[in-house]
Amino acid sequence: MQAPLLIVDGDNLAHRAYHSTPKSVVGADGTPINAIVGWVSMLQRVWTEERPRAVFVAWDTLGVDTYRNRLWPPYQTGRVFEPSIVRQLGLLPTICEAFGFGVGKAVGYEADDLLASAALAEVRHGGTCLLYTADRDAYQLVSDAITVLAPKRGTRVLDRIDPVEVVRRLGVLPEQVIDFKALAGDASDKIPGIRGVGPKSAASLLLQYGTLEGVLARWSRPEDVEHVRLFRQVVQMQADAPVALPGGPPDWQAGADALRVLGADRIADRTAALARC
Repeated sequence: MQAPLLIVDGDNLAHRAYHSTPKSVVGADGTPINAIVGWVSMLQRVWTEERPRAVFVAWDTLGVDTYRNRLWPPYQTGRVFEPSIVRQLGLLPTICEAFGFGVGKAVGYEADDLLASAALAEVRHGGTCLLYTADRDAYQLVSDAITVLAPKRGTRVLDRIDPVEVVRRLGVLPEQVIDFKALAGDASDKIPGIRGVGPKSAASLLLQYGTLEGVLARWSRPEDVEHVRLFRQVVQMQADAPVALPGGPPDWQAGADALRVLGADRIADRTAALARC
């Protein structure tokens, strides 16, 4: 069988790298490159452990609203990023191109949508995918062909989230995750869900009635119905984003050369070593 395609939530990984790698890690011009160095290091570790067929990385377009903001203006408001990580987020997609990774970034789409589009495209072509992300939104994509690799707090071990694990964690099937999040809400994205409905009650309602529409058909507060249907649109990943899947493994030597230009010599040496494996 062909090895799976590794699909990376680029922004999610970059934020984790930024906060776990010392800001004293700087480049040739003296500016921090800790997010970049940590990002490449984390990805290399997953590559070595999983040996996927190729890598695709999905990115947000910072500072540009998407259809989600138009549907629900409070969506993800209040997030403030330090200038240092914003600068590095601007550099990372170009570095990924140097590595020969597939890169997904498009105005009007979030990384989530590009991740979903790449995953479902790979499955349509008969392949399987590993989604490297800490974002539980990706659970809606989990299937026999799509597994989430999620970091485990306090360790380098990655959890493997398959359909059974989604049920264990959330109490719903992967295909019910969108309805679950619409009902229960998501505080990190400023989605309130239905007043009085938390994760446990949302899972219980979906177990009883199967779908969001099944729940709403029996809901006693009609003023909630329009909002929760809107929330469902907001939380659902859109799989129509333009993506070009990579054809083969990374060009580690070209990636190492790009890192040396930044002054990241140590991680560049480790990257070049992969080219000789």
